[in-house]
Amino acid sequence: MTATAPRFGPSPVRRPLAAVALLAALTSLLFGLVLAGASPASAHAALTGSDPQDGAVVATAPEEVTLTFSEQIALDDDSIRVLDPTGERADTGAPRDLTSGGAVRYGVQLHNGLPDGTYTVAWQAVSADSHPVSGAFTFSVGAPSETTVALPSGEAGGGLVGALYGIARYAAYAGFILLAGGSAFVLACWQRGAGARPLQRLVVRGWVTLTAATLAMLFLRNPYTGSGKLADAFDLDGLQSVLDTKPGAALVSRLLLLGASALFIAVLFGAYAKREDEKEKRDLTFGLATGGAVIAAGIAGTWALAEHASTGIQPGIAMPVDVLHLLAVAAWLGGLTALLVALYRTPDVPSAAVRRFSRVAFSSVVVLAATGLYQSWRQVGSWSALTGTRYGQLLLVKVALVGVLIGVAWISRRWTARLTERSGSADDADSADDADDADPAVSRPPGSADSAPPAGPSVPESEGAEAVASVEASDAPGSAGADEGVAPERAAQLSRQRAALTATKEKRARDADPDRSGLRRSVMVETGIAVVLLVVTTILTATEPGRTEEEAARGNSTAAAAPVTGGQVNLSLPFDTGGQSGKGTVRLDISPGGTGSNSVHLWIDGPDERPMDVPEVKLAFTLESKDIGPLPVVPDRLTEGHWSASGVQIPMAGDWKVSVTVRTSDIDQTTIDKNVKIG
Repeated sequence: MTATAPRFGPSPVRRPLAAVALLAALTSLLFGLVLAGASPASAHAALTGSDPQDGAVVATAPEEVTLTFSEQIALDDDSIRVLDPTGERADTGAPRDLTSGGAVRYGVQLHNGLPDGTYTVAWQAVSADSHPVSGAFTFSVGAPSETTVALPSGEAGGGLVGALYGIARYAAYAGFILLAGGSAFVLACWQRGAGARPLQRLVVRGWVTLTAATLAMLFLRNPYTGSGKLADAFDLDGLQSVLDTKPGAALVSRLLLLGASALFIAVLFGAYAKREDEKEKRDLTFGLATGGAVIAAGIAGTWALAEHASTGIQPGIAMPVDVLHLLAVAAWLGGLTALLVALYRTPDVPSAAVRRFSRVAFSSVVVLAATGLYQSWRQVGSWSALTGTRYGQLLLVKVALVGVLIGVAWISRRWTARLTERSGSADDADSADDADDADPAVSRPPGSADSAPPAGPSVPESEGAEAVASVEASDAPGSAGADEGVAPERAAQLSRQRAALTATKEKRARDADPDRSGLRRSVMVETGIAVVLLVVTTILTATEPGRTEEEAARGNSTAAAAPVTGGQVNLSLPFDTGGQSGKGTVRLDISPGGTGSNSVHLWIDGPDERPMDVPEVKLAFTLESKDIGPLPVVPDRLTEGHWSASGVQIPMAGDWKVSVTVRTSDIDQTTIDKNVKIG
């Protein structure tokens, strides 16, 4: 609903507007300060380096392959696999933990006497924040070769299982917000609402949704982080392995807490809703509020235990901060949904309940601003990560949505102020809060549409005056047995007419008051924005944080850059294959002309300096001083007389012999070469 405190005094608009503006300004200032002064860290595992490096060509086969990650990961025996050019395993077994100091490193031993060729390293693991991560790269021994191994095109956690797991994550967050926020709205804002069936259904549906989503995530966890096959969801061995992990323990703990919350709901909508004695109700309110807060904090803690807050920098601070953040989100958005349901389905909701929720929402926004700033600093850390990574961009969208939500909430606050003005001064209204709960009609002034009995709807003429009289007689005092002796068909008809009259009266009571109608519309807009905000927030929890993405990019760029770099290499090599039209010139550009990955462009010109097409062109690179090569390269034809190749790996700097083979017919070809310094 609103993010401003209730009105005291004659100015219902300026004070809330100033509070919102001040909060927004402070938030922006602090956001800039924490990002400007952030230091690098990591959260959400990413591969930051390897030995051998991606695309490297080594003279002899290494004894082991090592991978360096940004954080601890969970591995099994097949988490790191090295495959030879034929697709057979080249490693000896389970990976070893080589972590030392601040470097998180894992390695696998290779078989002895591996032949030359291109080897593929494929890895899949679970990061410390519960998300599956995977990747693959290649290196070559002696020289690159053909390989039958296809690099995986998809990421871990994708496919049908990934989609179902993602849906369960959305549902879990939504269920928690409805469960915790709806219950908080009843206890803190409208205690009489415990007896309202629409609010009861809202909270119970939140509990059912969260329970079902948690069970789904527990069964899908094994295929989500492993095979990706839906059938493995019912693998008991896989389920047992999930229970031994931190995310599995968190899901089981959530189910236990949901059992306790079921008892809480039973008391809230049972004994508490029926309690009439004020003292007993106050005592029960305190007990339910305390117990409910403990349960809600415990459920929120199951997310903090297993996701982003549990890893990276300052986890001891980040986890309680994350719990506060989730509780504030639930109190605001869940309470907003409960208020919307109350405004549309229970026309007797008092304006005092709306004012109380205004105070709760303001407190929630303050907590959200403080905890959100800290979380943003942990997960983003720099302006470049804020604008240049997917996580940072989603975070900007989330901040914008919160700003829009606060703006719409200010409009809702104006409608609330108008309701308050009609019910008397703000001070009088505060002193009458308890009376409002006891008698909702107090919040409606005499003569208003809510207090005056609405006229009944007109009955279709086909029913006749006798039907109207019968309905009115059946509703009159002492007419409980009016339907006795009436034919069953007629009794059913009268029942339908009474239901129609009741529904019409309730609709008129809801729609006749323009202030309440305006409040309902603005709260509905708030709720719609809140749903979008929830979607963005859930996507954020499954997105690699900006800190880690930048750190991984720095590591990969350092590896790709290699020890030394040089300038672009340009060659011009005349050739003569000896056959008809066998003379020409090869022009060759190697860019950037350093160690690591290079792109090669090759042009062939005829004697008339016009582009010349030939059936075949091949390249080879040899570093004779180190006995490396020849490293073959087969460029792709782009257009007449123009070929290119990308990703050409030069493993080290030196004087390389560049050989170009040109074939102009089935029997006429020649090889020309030249030594050039690369790197």
